[in-house]
Amino acid sequence: MGWLGRRARKRLLFLGLAWLTVVGIIASPVALGNASTLPQPNQPQDSYLAQSLDPVSRLSQGKIDYDRGRFADAVLAWQAAEQVYQQAGDRINQAISLNYLSLAYQHLGQWEQAKESIEESLTILPTPTDPALLAQVLNTKGSLQLAIGQSEAALQTWKAAETAYSQADDAIGVLGCQINQAQALQSLGMFRRSQQVLERVQQALTLQPDSLIKATGLRSLGMVWQAIGELDEAENVLKQSLAIAQTLNSPANISAAFLNLGNTARVLGDRDAAINYYHKAAKTATNPLNQLEAQLNQFKLLIRQQQFNQAQALFTPIQHNLSQLSSSRYAIYAQVNWAESLIELLDNSAGYSPESITSEDIAQLLAKTITQAKALNDIRAESLALGTLGKLYKINQQWLESERLIQKALLFSQTINARDISYQWQWQLTQLYQQTGDLNAAITANQDAFELLQSIRGDLVAMNPDVQFSFQEQIEPIYRNLVRLLLERPSPDNLNRARNVIESLQLAELENYFRTSCLDAKSEQIDTVIEDSDTQTAVIYPIILPDRIAVILSLPGQPLETYSTALPQAEIEETVNQLRQSMNIAYSNRKRLTISQTIYNWLIRPVETQFNQQNIKTLVFVLDGVLRNVPMAALHDGQQYLIEKYSIALTPGLQLLEPRSLTQLQLRSLTGGLSEPRLGFSALPAVEDEIEQVSTNIPSNVLLNQAFTSTALENKINTVPVSVVHLATHGQFSSNLEDTFILTWDKRFNANTLSQLLKGKNQDNSPPIELLVLSACQTANGDQRAALGLAGLAVRSGTRSTIGTLWSVKDKSTAQAMIQLYNNLTQPDTNRAEALRQAQLFLLQQNQYQHPYYWAPFILVGNWL
Repeated sequence: MGWLGRRARKRLLFLGLAWLTVVGIIASPVALGNASTLPQPNQPQDSYLAQSLDPVSRLSQGKIDYDRGRFADAVLAWQAAEQVYQQAGDRINQAISLNYLSLAYQHLGQWEQAKESIEESLTILPTPTDPALLAQVLNTKGSLQLAIGQSEAALQTWKAAETAYSQADDAIGVLGCQINQAQALQSLGMFRRSQQVLERVQQALTLQPDSLIKATGLRSLGMVWQAIGELDEAENVLKQSLAIAQTLNSPANISAAFLNLGNTARVLGDRDAAINYYHKAAKTATNPLNQLEAQLNQFKLLIRQQQFNQAQALFTPIQHNLSQLSSSRYAIYAQVNWAESLIELLDNSAGYSPESITSEDIAQLLAKTITQAKALNDIRAESLALGTLGKLYKINQQWLESERLIQKALLFSQTINARDISYQWQWQLTQLYQQTGDLNAAITANQDAFELLQSIRGDLVAMNPDVQFSFQEQIEPIYRNLVRLLLERPSPDNLNRARNVIESLQLAELENYFRTSCLDAKSEQIDTVIEDSDTQTAVIYPIILPDRIAVILSLPGQPLETYSTALPQAEIEETVNQLRQSMNIAYSNRKRLTISQTIYNWLIRPVETQFNQQNIKTLVFVLDGVLRNVPMAALHDGQQYLIEKYSIALTPGLQLLEPRSLTQLQLRSLTGGLSEPRLGFSALPAVEDEIEQVSTNIPSNVLLNQAFTSTALENKINTVPVSVVHLATHGQFSSNLEDTFILTWDKRFNANTLSQLLKGKNQDNSPPIELLVLSACQTANGDQRAALGLAGLAVRSGTRSTIGTLWSVKDKSTAQAMIQLYNNLTQPDTNRAEALRQAQLFLLQQNQYQHPYYWAPFILVGNWL
């Protein structure tokens, strides 16, 4: 579990004249450059005031407390300094004190006090004022604005701060403000603009002469690249930072670079590399706190790898470093982090029981941290320690004491509006109530945890690498458990709530996949679309739970209903995976049809009579988990495939992007592809015929082979007004975002970059892209989350509909399907789902293409009208 929450993780990267906050499992502010670069207060002329209160010493002591994580003490010191400067009429130093106060208040979660302090600081600054001082104050204000959700205001404030840094001739300060602006742009969903800003910053930093400031700036940039999901760029600039630090022989910066490289490797899922980086970070660290951070990260990964002997070897070094820390928030976070890992070790280590630690030892450690947090008046830290101790009692089945501690932790987190930890305590209460049989209380607590996650989900996913790392272990179960609880009491209200939770889980998974917000464009409820213009569509929501596969069904004009099949989750997933494997031509037809009918019986058989009664023509699936990797079109009722009876579409949830019928539109295409072998991929000779036929059906701009470069594709998307983008080329969708790509002539073009390009296009005033077709791509075989890449591209790009393939099939049959698709799209009164269905039936009706291998992989995601 990461211990810096929503607002703490949004502490931006103060460069130049401000302090740099480094975010990890433990965070500690460090000075950028020498202390002399900070604005220094002028000594008051009144010698009595100087001797009696010494505000300069108070400011200095406050900074020491701040750096040590003693924020309440820093507040007291800076308040005293501010009062003296106010009495002395020293407005400049009073403004400096108030600026520092705002930083400390932000760490404590005291947002109103932080706002009042920074506004007063700006108000009392004389005009004109030192641009360096103005820049620092504006930087602090921007941090506050972003933390409280005012992203647009933060962007404008940082632009003003950049201007002030320019006037102060502080190039590094300018770059720091630009990094901050990029994060604000990310929060606003302006991903392309954010990326362009960061690329300019990276280029400017690269041109700077090597220095420790450059090493720190590159490291900060790498952390932002990591936060927004550009892990290749993150690794690149972090390695540059490391090389500079090694050249300059700066152990502190070397250690920090290794630590952040470890974090990047961890998010990439390369745990072995991450463990190695953390080991190096700990070995080169120059103080116990930084060494401890690396050791705790390393320890957590080792126990998750079940490398218990290696983890055991870290016990003594970690405990030694913990004993060296003075009382501070960082010491408390480290101790709670350590306790969390030990609880996980004791609870999930499959019989492994380290002799050097017991539940009583963990309880004593947490009791100590609670005492320290009380002494520091640090409510957030106290809440974390209390809740973790409550979790320990819950594991030991001491229910009453556990509930008391977790409720107290929850009260404290609610007092400071720390929703990022409140949801964790609501989840702990949910599990406790389930274990004690109080279903009503469990539903209430689980609903509260869910609603808190909804309110902060984008922040957690985009800014918290620990959530990215542990989404499936820590976040996803909250959603699934609430669905299970609601379905145990399937009232109409509970079914509506359960459906909303399923949709929210879909979106949360996509945001976790892309590590940023996916869906922020204008949307419309599917129910509204069905009632207004498509009364022959049913929406099917299957969800895989630990003990069954449950289905929620939405029919036009009818209340929601539910049905389920009781089976262990492992058996459900094994059957679904077998269906995917059975799509291979070499697989037995009899076995394939048996498996296909089994899943048909789960999802369709219980309600097929209702479909017939209501003349249902289209089935829209909101698929869950491994079900995303198999074609619903290939389900079989014993007589026919599902595609022979219904048009089929997929959607990640109830929301679509302004659904409109293609018959209302004038179609124009950007068509690109590769027919020749390239970069190790085989030739696709039928692509030329496919592209020619597409161009015959609708007016097209064509990029083929050598003309189909990444640059040409970007230029065409940016400049040519089209409603259809058709790409006939190799590609892959994987659970690893970095392995999700389409192939252009010159490189593998990252799907994340493609989605940002298309999203930027859809944000312009030009007509939106109605249809994206990826005719030769595939989802990675055996990868349970691979289809998220395709669904995520469909949603995040803002295109109305996306047609892709679950696996790559023979290019000749694909070309024929695509030609038929466009023939069908140009016919009157034909919607997208039916156009694709007829193209699939065209293949199915040909002897050489009757096997589902040829026609089943084509899927439509999004608007089916």
